[in-house]
Order: sequence, then C-alpha cells, then structure tokens
Amino acid sequence: MAALRAGLLGLGMMGRNHARVLHEIDELDLVGVADPAGDVHRVAGTATVVDSVDALIELGLDLAVVAVPTAHHLDAGLKLAVAGVPTLIEKPLATSSDECAQLVAAFEDAGLVNAVGHIERCNPALLSLRARLAGGELGDIYQVATRRQGPFPNRIADVGVVKDLATHDIDLTAWVLQSPYSSVSASTAHKSGREHEDLISVTGTTTSGVVVSHLVNWLSPMKERLTVVTGERGAFVADTLHGDLTFHENGVTPTEWSQVASFRGVSEGDITRFAIPKREPLRVQHENFRDAVLGRDAEVVTMREGMATVRVAEACLTSARERRTVDLES
Repeated sequence: MAALRAGLLGLGMMGRNHARVLHEIDELDLVGVADPAGDVHRVAGTATVVDSVDALIELGLDLAVVAVPTAHHLDAGLKLAVAGVPTLIEKPLATSSDECAQLVAAFEDAGLVNAVGHIERCNPALLSLRARLAGGELGDIYQVATRRQGPFPNRIADVGVVKDLATHDIDLTAWVLQSPYSSVSASTAHKSGREHEDLISVTGTTTSGVVVSHLVNWLSPMKERLTVVTGERGAFVADTLHGDLTFHENGVTPTEWSQVASFRGVSEGDITRFAIPKREPLRVQHENFRDAVLGRDAEVVTMREGMATVRVAEACLTSARERRTVDLES
C-alpha cells in the first residue's frame, strides 16, 4: 500500500518537531510543508515548500498537521475540512470555544478523522497512570494536583499561560479520571508585562467528585511537570518531563511515636518507581493519528474533546476575571 501523503502547516519550534517525526514514521510520506517564511531551518527534506495552506492542499494530501499560531487554527482548519483532508491541529484547538465549535462542525459534518495535539495523553507516565487508575490500583480517588511551571517561552505570543499550558493539565486530568470538570475557581496574575496572564492557580471538581488543583506559570526558573493523584491506597506521582511514574503506598506499620501518629491521617509506606517503556510522545501521537486515518483501532484526542478543554480554560479565565466559581454543568 502506498504511504499516506502528509502535509505540515507551520515550521516554528513545534512545527519543526512535527517535521522530524513525520519524516521518520512508516506509512507516511511528508510531501509538503507550508510557512510564509519558508524553510529557514532546513527541515523539509524532500517535501515541497509552499507559503500557504491553499498551496499545501493543492499538493494532494491524505492528512495534514496544523502547527501555526492559535489565531490561525480556524482559517486553516476550515480550509482543510472543505478540501476533505483529515487533520490534526496543535492544542489549543482554537482561540475560543465558538471557534472550536466551527471546527468540530466542519470536520464532523464532512465525516473526517480529526484530532488535537494534546500530547500528554501519549506520555508514558500518564498512559501507565491511567491504566492503573482504571484497574483500581488506587481505590477511591480523592484528588488530582498538577504543577506545570517554568521560564517564559518567547515563541508564545497570541495566548496566555492558561490556553497554552493549563490546557495540558485540564485535558490530562479529565482523561486519566474519565470524568469532565463540574466547576472551577481560579486566580491569575500578570507579572511579565505582557497582554496575557502568565500565572494561574485553579481549584475545581469533576463530575465524579474528585477535587482538582492546577498551578501553572511562566515565571519559574526551574521547569516542572508533575501530576499527583491521591486516593484511598496512597498516591501516584507522574513526572511527565522525564516519563517517570512512582507510587507512594499508604503504610501498614503502626507509628509508635504517639505524638506523630495523632497528627497523621495515613502513614508512610513503600515507594515504588515503575519501569515503563518510554517512547517519544510525539511519535506515538502521529502513529495513532496515522492509524485512525487508515481505519485502524487507534485512540486520538478528537476536536470535540479539544473543544471541551478550551471551554474549561475559558471558565478558568472567567472565574479569575469575575472572582467567582464557574459552574460548568449548567
């Protein structure tokens, strides 16, 4: 069978990573890349370089990847949908839930495979975590707390930390729990002199009753990507920066020091760091999208799911702006 003809729109930092992986994946042939600035980093290889999504479509595509700034996702996505091209759009899906709804309608009405690049769902630590939670290894789940912080990335200009970074945590939390958000309350800060927020603290709940919290910023000198799930039997800690998963088990040995024991709800038990396969998440994401386009059984993050994530992100911004808790179920 001939390889699928793939096109890539956008050759910024993320686009260059997409180009590298698309060149390496079996059953895919990167035939075209589009960027108004051209291929300044020389990543196109044998692919034809054009300057627009229209010219990219004219090359004849079996699938496309959109990695341009978020403000251009709607226009590019709608053109690809009209052309009948299955498309993966980088997260966030669009700048607003209204724009997301237009993309969802365009691709679903055309019956096209569609996806959003929420790459954390392909992180080995989170894949293992989700499977273990689904298998009941933690028992009753109480809380999910995430921390995602680091220096400001100069490549981001059109959205704030909520839609660029916090959308990772919103999506992965709903996914590992298999439960959508029911409410959020948030506070933001603007410390770097930019138009958009560069820090957010979120607390909320899911429809399953789990308490969630997210701390996200572009103001920290160290890079941190942690997801902690606490439950009846202990706590899982997923370090998605390194793909590590650790389980901190509740202790079964009584604490002999009575003054300490009286202050502890649980005691410290064994700590297990799991040995898990660590494949590159971006490669896994593209293989899954390829398989979905080929009609194989594959899990992708649909645009409808991406729209739900943007809706929660908007609720967080509304909560911070209006200083109130936002009910997402209503």
